[in-house]
Amino acid sequence: MLVEVASAIVRSPRVMQIEGMFDLPAATESRLQWEATLPIEDRPWHIGLIVGPSGCGKSTVTRALFGRQMDRQIRLPDWDRARAIVDAFPEGMSIKEIVSLLSSVGFSSPPAWRRPFQFLSTGEQFRASLARLMAYAEHSPNWDRFFVVDEFTSVVDRTVARIASAALAKAVRRRQLRLVAVTCHEDVEEWLQPDWVYRPASNVFDWRRLRRRPAIVLEVRRVHRSAWQLFRTHHYLSHDLARSAVCFVAFWGEQAVAFSAWLQALTPARCKREHRTVTLPDFQGVGIGHRLADFCAALWKALGYRVRSTTAHPGYIAARQRSPNWQLVRSPSLVRFNPRDAHIRHAVTRLTSGFEYIGPPLDRGLAERLLAGA
Repeated sequence: MLVEVASAIVRSPRVMQIEGMFDLPAATESRLQWEATLPIEDRPWHIGLIVGPSGCGKSTVTRALFGRQMDRQIRLPDWDRARAIVDAFPEGMSIKEIVSLLSSVGFSSPPAWRRPFQFLSTGEQFRASLARLMAYAEHSPNWDRFFVVDEFTSVVDRTVARIASAALAKAVRRRQLRLVAVTCHEDVEEWLQPDWVYRPASNVFDWRRLRRRPAIVLEVRRVHRSAWQLFRTHHYLSHDLARSAVCFVAFWGEQAVAFSAWLQALTPARCKREHRTVTLPDFQGVGIGHRLADFCAALWKALGYRVRSTTAHPGYIAARQRSPNWQLVRSPSLVRFNPRDAHIRHAVTRLTSGFEYIGPPLDRGLAERLLAGA
């Protein structure tokens, strides 16, 4: 496909001065051309990446190839400055579908879902926008389950970009959608894992094989309960933390990314229960919170405890049901309130599920050292 862009040059005095300073030929028109060859109909695919430096023609080529999809997206209504972001999704979507979609792109903070778009952080706005585009691609027949994101990850820092790319890729493939991401940032490729990559600067197109995304290596440490202050506003339940909680934090390098607190269960005997587990928004969407909870559960099991967890978060319930490490012991339901069970008072008013950890234990020596804070 030949892609050509032409624009008139108004030869003002300043333009003529530039021509003289840099020995440019006098002209009344500027013309750029790209001979773009993208054989994307040759194979089935879900994710494409158009990447290259600014000025190489990414957006121009993208519009020539996918202008219909881009025009539909431009016509989306603006975010309502007075209403919660969950009200900006297509009318036909249920709240469960919206929650699932927001969680799938790594935006798993229910307190933030009630805010208008302008009160979200930059990273949260980026993920909310991705979720809404996916919603329209999935629920609008004329979108053909296809959407385009120009300037992909340009407004967020590179850590958020990498994590969000991995979360988005998983969500797009799970929902059988198609995405074309357009960006000047090469670092997203190994996290987004596209099926094909086109580089307009060199006019090179490549099909890719899916690979594992880069590993996220976490270090878990026992911490003082004061560490909760960094995480408390991002948890979907109360911001309070029990005084007797035993707390752990997962670090990625020196960055604290997730928190998990555990309490002694009233029943059965010698049983620990999950109290609070939360991942900071910038790191949501790649399973860090679930891995930390599994690690802590394995620690308690190594020390001879049974391990239980009660949760109301739909995403957490779904992940636990898929996990071989957890067994469902109570299907989503309301529970009868017993004064002795103050820790499950919230389960009286909304659906929760109960799980028991059945995965492997941690090495006992390592578990003892971690519990001792060594």
